[in-house]
Amino acid sequence: MPDYIKNPKSKLDRFKQEVYIIIYGVNTPAGKAFDIGLLIAILLSVFTIMAETIEDIDRNFHKELMVLEWIFTVIFTVEYAFRIFVSKKPLKYIFSFYGIIDLLSILPMFLAVFISGSHILSSLRILRLLRLFRVFGLMEFMEESSKLKVALLASRAKIMVFLYTVLIIAILIGTLMYYIEGPENGFTSIPRSVFYTIVTLTTVGYGDMVPTTALGQFLSMILMVIGYGIIAVPTGIVGVEIAKAGDNSIGSKKTKNKEDNRLNDIVCAHCNKEGHRNDAEYCYSCGHHLHA
Repeated sequence: MPDYIKNPKSKLDRFKQEVYIIIYGVNTPAGKAFDIGLLIAILLSVFTIMAETIEDIDRNFHKELMVLEWIFTVIFTVEYAFRIFVSKKPLKYIFSFYGIIDLLSILPMFLAVFISGSHILSSLRILRLLRLFRVFGLMEFMEESSKLKVALLASRAKIMVFLYTVLIIAILIGTLMYYIEGPENGFTSIPRSVFYTIVTLTTVGYGDMVPTTALGQFLSMILMVIGYGIIAVPTGIVGVEIAKAGDNSIGSKKTKNKEDNRLNDIVCAHCNKEGHRNDAEYCYSCGHHLHA
């Protein structure tokens, strides 16, 4: 929390403090009400954009939908400006993950003034619902998402080697299919034959290209069997890493509980800090009595 928020000296600092607590104070009534209201506004704005793509609704209520979109855009723009206003390091927020998402949620409507149809990209604001975990304090979901992130990062090298191998197989078999089937059977080029190979490997099967020769059909059967194995391999790789991350998390939690005597969810009424020990009487940040 910025110093001018913890120790306001002027009216401007006190105003920043109030805005900061409302915007970032998840554990305060005003902060939670603000976040819930914001989530509702995000959902309504996305539904408005979706409704505009329905021809009958757009034909009858086009003006009303556009007015609603601009209202939501103005609300999100004001909120974005206030987040920058109360941030100690505005650039850090602007270029953060949530900062970029917040900007992308309002930018399309302003671009629509110059580029027709670009306001449809405002549906990106659905990504702002990722704040749902923070708003409702669903820390267990945040922990699980962290485990998944760690598992994906740990297995990225294996997955890259695996995908590289699959790509080589697809190009090799796609080339063979081109020479086996030929343009007369729809395999007009090697890239199209590689496309057929990838579609078959992934068990999608669009049906736009079908081998007619015995050798081509036999090769396609092999591709189908390999495809089932290809689906299972990355799942197994990531699954092992998730299990490892879970074991490490359990061990670190036990250690942390022993060292910290377990943390509670008491929030300091003076500086809004969280994460105090169960046996703590005073805030570790400002020294304010926690049970006053």
